[in-house]
Amino acid sequence: MKSFNWSMVYRTVAMILLLVSCVSGARAQPQKLKAEEIIAKHLEAIGGTETLQSVSTRVSTGSAVVTFKEPGTGKVGGRVVLASEGPKHMMAMAFDNATNYPHERIAFDGKDVSGGYVHPGSRSSLGDFLLTNQAILKQGIWGGELSQSWLLLNPNRKVKVEAGSMKKIGDRQAYQLKCYPSGSDLKISMYFDAETFHHVRTEYERSVIAQMGGTPETSANQGETRYKLVEEFSDFKKEGGLTLPHAYRINLEITTPRAGAVKAQWDLTLSDFKFNQHLEPGSFDVGGMD
Repeated sequence: MKSFNWSMVYRTVAMILLLVSCVSGARAQPQKLKAEEIIAKHLEAIGGTETLQSVSTRVSTGSAVVTFKEPGTGKVGGRVVLASEGPKHMMAMAFDNATNYPHERIAFDGKDVSGGYVHPGSRSSLGDFLLTNQAILKQGIWGGELSQSWLLLNPNRKVKVEAGSMKKIGDRQAYQLKCYPSGSDLKISMYFDAETFHHVRTEYERSVIAQMGGTPETSANQGETRYKLVEEFSDFKKEGGLTLPHAYRINLEITTPRAGAVKAQWDLTLSDFKFNQHLEPGSFDVGGMD
């Protein structure tokens, strides 16, 4: 009587387990999607075409906390309001007892971008960035799906959007859409959770190489200024039939060869949402409010 070949059994079982593991791993990998497929799934995740078309205006309010990291440090809290109608949108923050940074205001009225001054003749680093890169407001990228002007809600958008590579955001895989608004030299990437298709992040990057100085010594001191702004969206919950983020974080980092770095973070927690309210046209012009 032949002895039972246990080693062959072990090898067979090991091969089966390896095969199962490979198949499971392949299934776990998100499938490659075209840009329009990602957008369609994203719009369905918000609420679907019929629900989205039933909304004409949005107003959301909540708390705001700004944390300054460089060059100085500090933290101050206040309130925030976001309002939008069609292509128009506005973000305003007011901070309590903050003489150095009392407020932040930026808006697009469908034609022009306006921004508030922190002090007479002086804007914040965030305000400067947004007013310098107006295309992201004019073309509905800023604020993501929190705004009625969100780029991806517009089926007739003229902004080029293409699918990029997958990226891990936190511990989750995300689809990338690269965005190329006209009139902007920003490198823009938008990310969508691979399972839920919620818009979780937008990154804006720009590098500016200074012009040559009059002498080799002055040229060496010019260097390159780098800008990186990141919007992060989380805590998705239903409001008026739409699934929207209730946590909105803005991170800005500016690095210059002479002045060093500017780093600040805005954390917005949105708690009240109203839809289809009448909004005065002046709500989207904040330039004369200082």
